[in-house]
Amino acid sequence: MATNESPDPKGSMWAFIAYYLRFCRNQRGLSGEAVGRIINASKATVSRIENGIDRLDGPRAALLDKAWETGGVFSLLVWYASIGHDPQWLAQLSTFEQRARIIRIFEPLVISGLLQTEEYARALLIGGGMPDPEPFVTERIERQGVLDRAFVMVLLSEAALRWPVGSPRIMREQLAHVLEVAEHPNVVVHVIPQTFETGAYPGLDGGVKLVTGDDFGEVAYTESLGGGRLISSPVEVADYAILFARISAKALPEHRSKDLITKAMEAFSEHDMAQEQSQRNPGRK
Repeated sequence: MATNESPDPKGSMWAFIAYYLRFCRNQRGLSGEAVGRIINASKATVSRIENGIDRLDGPRAALLDKAWETGGVFSLLVWYASIGHDPQWLAQLSTFEQRARIIRIFEPLVISGLLQTEEYARALLIGGGMPDPEPFVTERIERQGVLDRAFVMVLLSEAALRWPVGSPRIMREQLAHVLEVAEHPNVVVHVIPQTFETGAYPGLDGGVKLVTGDDFGEVAYTESLGGGRLISSPVEVADYAILFARISAKALPEHRSKDLITKAMEAFSEHDMAQEQSQRNPGRK
């Protein structure tokens, strides 16, 4: 995206906010540096907001409303954008991930995208009805470069380990990959056991991701069918941080989590061997 262009205001509410901020700034004949003084941010941050790279948050919106006497328009726009479906959620997620210092992820049903193998990702996308998964597989694997830069903590439910995606071989190799990545010094993987003792816990109805960076603070993502939602309001982000802490309290320690992943991997290995045996001897029962 060119630095002198705002995103298409019809693309999303966030894109409209970026467009409208630039419009209001130009209408008043102000520089990016002058707007930065109003919202306590650098000229570069103002530029990133106007280009749709960063997002205006509630406190900064309130400062604009007060300085420009808008009647609360910017605050209302940010509020509506925060509660709505965001068609650009994936692009925004990738942008924040690349600038992250810490990433915390909870996945209740599938292996987290940052830990997926190509074959697992492809099988998952095909199973979801995607006609051409390859561009999305490539994008997902490229995003995994963040594992070399940030501290990453992943909470996986036991259901995510045992739900078959693709063949038993794909699942075996996927779980082996999770164990391999979990050996990295900056990656921590915990598993939440699927037991009556664990019972129901917060987050079973959907995954959550918390991304923390030096230049943008902390944002949260929740994902849903066909889209996702970015949360930048500090109050809401704090609520999701509390949710993550409550979920993590249900998780096994690292060594026991690895044991459970190994056990699930061995179960898929046995199933794979039985499948191969059946194919070699189709007449046997």
